[in-house]
Order: sequence, then structure tokens, then C-alpha cells
Amino acid sequence: MLHDAVSRYHELLREDSLAESSRAMLDEGLERSRLIFGGRRLSPYLRPHFVTEQDFARICRICETVWSAIEKVKDAAIRDDSIIDDLGLTEVERELSSIDPGYRAVSPTARLDSFLTDSAYSFVELNGESPAGIAYVDAAYDIFSQLPVMKKFAEAYNVRPLYGRRFLLDVLLESYEEFLGRTPDSVPQIAIVDLPGRPTQSEFELFKEFFEKEGYPSTICSPGDLTFDNNRLRAGDFEIDIVYKRLLVNEYLPIMNEYPALLDAYRAGAICMVNSFRSKLIHKKALFAVLTDQRRAGLFSQDEQKAIRKHVPWTRRVQEGKSDYFGKEIDLLEHIKANREQLVLKPNDDYGGHGITIGWNADEGAWDEALSEALRNGDYLAQERVPTARETFPALKEDGTVEFAEQLVDLDPLLFNGKVGSAFTRLSFTELANVSSGGGMVPTFIISDRK
Repeated sequence: MLHDAVSRYHELLREDSLAESSRAMLDEGLERSRLIFGGRRLSPYLRPHFVTEQDFARICRICETVWSAIEKVKDAAIRDDSIIDDLGLTEVERELSSIDPGYRAVSPTARLDSFLTDSAYSFVELNGESPAGIAYVDAAYDIFSQLPVMKKFAEAYNVRPLYGRRFLLDVLLESYEEFLGRTPDSVPQIAIVDLPGRPTQSEFELFKEFFEKEGYPSTICSPGDLTFDNNRLRAGDFEIDIVYKRLLVNEYLPIMNEYPALLDAYRAGAICMVNSFRSKLIHKKALFAVLTDQRRAGLFSQDEQKAIRKHVPWTRRVQEGKSDYFGKEIDLLEHIKANREQLVLKPNDDYGGHGITIGWNADEGAWDEALSEALRNGDYLAQERVPTARETFPALKEDGTVEFAEQLVDLDPLLFNGKVGSAFTRLSFTELANVSSGGGMVPTFIISDRK
């Protein structure tokens, strides 16, 4: 059904008037809704990504099962320093993660990056610290739902969007109530905190508008705007109860001593911060190394172990010594060196595609050099190749014409307190699908046949 649906959508786009009116509406909608990232369209495609109801139900089950295992890694790491060693936290990150945020969830909001093919469903990364895109995709749903081509398509197919801002607000409020241990006496005030001048500023504005429309006073600020006195965190005269933290720990650490108010208020238990500094435990990409390590299998239930084996790629931190490969003892460096066609090297804690070497795109010399650099760096991972998804999408060219082109399709379910509530899809001409390195984003619609 899915292949028929995509073919039907593309047939509709071959009607010149329908394609042109849809393109013009898309461009106008992206500009109006500020879906611009780094000065370019965030969704430069004339079709959303479609996932069937059946596939999406399966995706939700898998994501939520793996998430329950991830929560167990967090629980174990709080008790067991050896797991923190495996994850690769620095001393200051250990100290920050030891502070109790006042609620149980390690990452009330999270994003699992994955590939869905006809024969497999595989994760590649988890963003557990500050997942972006939730408000962007809500705005994209509004735009794409109104496109003439989508309305025509919806005559034959049921089309369901996955709005996420409501889930995000609910998570903030639920975390705050757990933090207080009671129902709040008054409406909490929300601060969206990140460094100034971020390319995601327009998403913060979309969140602020939504929060205030729902009755929650909000502000957008940076660590330098904050003060902490009399046990109250403020941005100017705005008193803050909840911090929606979009600020990455790696970006806060260099300025933490200069702008300590956020940390001081968090340490004092004066604010509820979502996600907290504790989310760093699972944001490290070495999380997948813990999940796939046979030494840690006893942490997980049988269902969790089965889901990990089937959907989480074998991952190890790059270091000298022995390891296991599906029950077989191996010399880790020899295995990495000999299997570049099946491996990726990536930094343990970075984003935007920085520092990644794709083994099957590198020759032997480049792979050996990347492996040597990974060893020198001391905080790199080797991760096994997974089946990647590719589909043809109508891409908008700079001159306004449409080019049907094959794209890498990275499906990103969004979890809210461990439950999948929304999703979006990143597309790319290359093998790295991320917006900050030049990819694009489209909304993910769940579809079924009206028949």
C-alpha cells in the first residue's frame, strides 16, 4: 500500500497546476512560519514522509521497549561508576549528572534516530539531551496539510499528523508537578534557555507562542541573561519556575563559571529543568555500547534484550583490548581495522555529522588514519553498519523547479516520558542526514487506505 500511495502522490505532482500551486503555498508557508534554518528552507521537498499505521504501531512498540532498557542504564549508572566509565563522562559531567533533578525520568524528551526499510528497523543514535525539531514539525504539519496536492491525495488515503508541542508542554508540567511533589499553587512560568543567536531561534519563538497561547507565561533567554538571588531564578524581571533547556552541556561548560546562575538555581532545587544535566548519561553515543555489551545484558528483561539485538547496532568505544562480538571474543582494534566496509567511526559526544568517518566510503589508508585519530582522541566509537532507507522525493531546486531525487530517509520518533508522541523525517542526498550539515526535514504523516 505504501508504494502505491507514494506513486499516487508523485502522479498528482505531474499535473503542472497542482504542483505549482503546492510549491508556491509551501514556500509562502515556510517563510510565514519561520521554517528557515541558517537562511535556507527547512523543508525543501514537496512531499512529506509517509509511514503506514501498521508500521508506526510496530515502531512505537520497539522504541518504547528500547527506552525502558535505556532508563535501566541510567538507574544502574547512578549506582555503578563502571557504567559511567563505559559511557565516557568527564569529571565535570559526572558531577552534574549526580545532581538530582527532582523527577525520575532521565530525559523527559528524547529523539531516537532510525532507519525503516522493508526488511529492518534500526536505530543509529539517540538525542537524549536537547532534541530539536518538535515545534518545527508542528508548523510543517499545518503547511503540508493545506497543500493542494495533499488535499487531493487525502481523497484516497487517511492521513494523520503527529503534533508534538502539546506533548512537550505536558512533559514540562508533569515534570514540574513531580518536582514539587504536589499540584502547583499558581501557573508556572517557563524560560527557554540556549546560547544567543542559535539557528534554532525561530523554533524557540514557535514554542513561546504555543506556551503563551496555552496560558503559560514564557521567555527566551541565554545563560548570560539569568540571575539567581533569594532562591529565585530570573531573566530580567521574569521569574522562572521551569527551564526548558535547549542549551547543550558541552556549550554551557566553557561559560559556566562566567554565567553560573542556571547551575546555582538547579543545584539549589529552585527550578525544574527539562531536560536536566543528568540526561548527559544517555546522550553519550556510547550508550549503544552499553546496550549491546553482553556484560550488561543482565540489566535488561528478555523482551528488552531481544529488541536490542534486533534494532540496536553493535557499538564499542575505540580502545585497545578484547571485546565481544555477538558472543565471540575479538581483539577490538584488529576487528575495527579489518571490517571498515561494515563500520562507522564517530565521536562519542558531538552532533551535526562532525568527525564521522563512514568506512564503506573510505579507502584503507583513510580508514587507518581515522582509526589512529580516534585512538589519539580517546573518545570515539565504532558502530556497525545498519540497513539504510532510501526513497525518491520531489526536491525543490533553487530555481523553483522540482527534481525527483533519491534521498536517505532518517526517521526520528520523538518520545515524551518514554512514549512515542510525534516524529519527523530528515532527508539527505548524502549518507549523513542532519539539518545542520545540509540535510532537510519533512513531517511524517501516518497513512492508511480509505478502502
